Amino acid sequence: MGIFSQKNHLNEHMLPDVIPGHVAIIMDGNGRWAKRRGLPRTAGHSKGVKTFEDVVEMCFNAGVKTVTVYAFSTENWKRPDSEVKYILNLLNEYLDICIEKCLKKGIRMRIIGDRSVFPPEIAEKMNDSEQKTAHLNYNLNVAVNYGSRAEICTAVNALISEGKNEISETDISSKLYTTPVGDPDLIIRTGGELRLSNFLMWQAAYSEFYFTDTLWPDFGKKDLYKAFSKFAKTHRRFGGL
Repeated sequence: MGIFSQKNHLNEHMLPDVIPGHVAIIMDGNGRWAKRRGLPRTAGHSKGVKTFEDVVEMCFNAGVKTVTVYAFSTENWKRPDSEVKYILNLLNEYLDICIEKCLKKGIRMRIIGDRSVFPPEIAEKMNDSEQKTAHLNYNLNVAVNYGSRAEICTAVNALISEGKNEISETDISSKLYTTPVGDPDLIIRTGGELRLSNFLMWQAAYSEFYFTDTLWPDFGKKDLYKAFSKFAKTHRRFGGL
């Protein structure tokens, strides 16, 4: 039995023998999901939050140790003000309940990205969620106001401020937001696009990729198992033979 309820427990006999330790997900397609149903884009984001919670549970029940999700990019601020406001309200509401959920399910919450742009109320909740779950074992990274190029620049500038005259790959890796949990083994992108969209570009150097046309609100156990099965069949050589 996994760490979650029987209701959401995965059938372990359906899982491949090899499970990725760290899964990163680009949750794409909320707006298109809503549009196809004649609903406002905001309805897609609401459904996407529920899918996020379900898929995170499925991952941890399957044996995944770390999940990193792309929730809001540095480029998403370009969207209509009404949509951005709705997404920020969703984030604010989720942070109100995430501590209780994470504590109950043994999940350590991390917010990765530049949180300096958020209102003090939201930034305080982010800090609170991290502090109160810091002792737990399952890792959940939520990328908000995140951009991989900005992350790399931040890492390099931090090294320069420490007096580094020559910077190595190891140095940069040590300053990334994901340093405590390492690089993802598998990156899943929903919604049919075949690109990273400024997500974990440094960390993805040897990650396996799984792209699906399924829109994020429709992504479920069957889709997740397909991604895991493809990962299990891959011989990861990391540049060797």
